[in-house]
Amino acid sequence: MRCWTWAGSAIRSAGLLLVVALLAAGCGGEPIAPAGGRPQVLTTTAIIEALAKPVAGGLLDVRSIVGPGVDPHEFEAKAADVRRVRAASLVLRNGLGLDAFLDRIVAGVDPQRIIVVTDGIALRTLGGAPDPHVWHDPMNDILMVGRIARAFAELDPPNTQRYEANAREYIATLERVDAEVRQLIEAIPPANRKIVTDHDAFGYFIRRYDLQFVGAVIPGTTTGAEPSAKELAALEQLIRAEGVRAVFAENSVDPKVAARVAKDTGATMVSDLYGDTLGAPGSGAETLDGMLLVNARKIADALK
Repeated sequence: MRCWTWAGSAIRSAGLLLVVALLAAGCGGEPIAPAGGRPQVLTTTAIIEALAKPVAGGLLDVRSIVGPGVDPHEFEAKAADVRRVRAASLVLRNGLGLDAFLDRIVAGVDPQRIIVVTDGIALRTLGGAPDPHVWHDPMNDILMVGRIARAFAELDPPNTQRYEANAREYIATLERVDAEVRQLIEAIPPANRKIVTDHDAFGYFIRRYDLQFVGAVIPGTTTGAEPSAKELAALEQLIRAEGVRAVFAENSVDPKVAARVAKDTGATMVSDLYGDTLGAPGSGAETLDGMLLVNARKIADALK
C-alpha cells in the first residue's frame, strides 16, 4: 500500500468541483491482513462512519469505534479497540479533540494510515479551542466526503472510479438536505430564530442557517463541563430577556438541568436533538443526512 498525507480538500457538486492536494510520504509498517478479503476501515465516531459507508459502497469494511447513541466526549477506549486500530488498513478521525481517546491507543501505528477528515474546514473556535462538531453544516460534510473518497482511492486504486461516483451521489444527497433544511429554517419567524442548547454543539448549524445562539446550559463544546448556579441564573435571565421559545437538549446527554432551565423560563423543552451521535435504526436519524433533517424539523417546529 502506498503511504500518503493530505494537504486539504474542497468539493462541491451541481457543477461538481473537487480539489484535493495530495503529498507523498514515506512508507511505514503494514496493518494486519484484513479478514474476509475487504480492507478494514475504522472510524473514531459513528458520524464519520456514516459519511464513509456511502463512499465505500460495500467495497470496504467500515466500522466505528464509538457506536451510535454513545457520547464520544465520555468514551474510554478498551484493549479491544487497540487491537482494532492495529488491524485497520485505514483509520478516519475527527482530530479536533472529540476523539482524543485515539491519541492514547495509536502507539506503533503507521501515522500515514490515520486520516484527519476535518482538515481544510473553516473552523469556529470557542475559548481558543476548535469546535469539533463540524458535521452540523452539510458543506463541511461535503468536504469530508471528498477527503474520504480520495483516501479510499489511495487505499484501493482499482476501485477509484467507484469511490468517486459514490462520493458524487452522496454529495448530491447532502446538497438536497442543505436546501431542505434552509427551507425549514426560513419558515421560522425571524424574531423566533434564537437557540439555547444543553451544550455548544450546534454552532456550525447556527452559522450555516443564520440562527442566533443565545447560550448553552453546559458551558463549552464538551459535555463534561458543569454549569455553576450563577451561570444558570444568568442564562435564565437572558432567555427571558430574549424571548427564547425553546431549550434544546440532546438524546445522548442527561436533560435534567436543561429541563429545569426550560421550566423556570417558560420555554418549551425539546430533549431529543442529535448532537454528538446518530439515532437508532428506524429513528430517521440513523444516517448523517437523516439526522440533519430530523434536527431541523424539531427546531423549526419548536420555534414557529
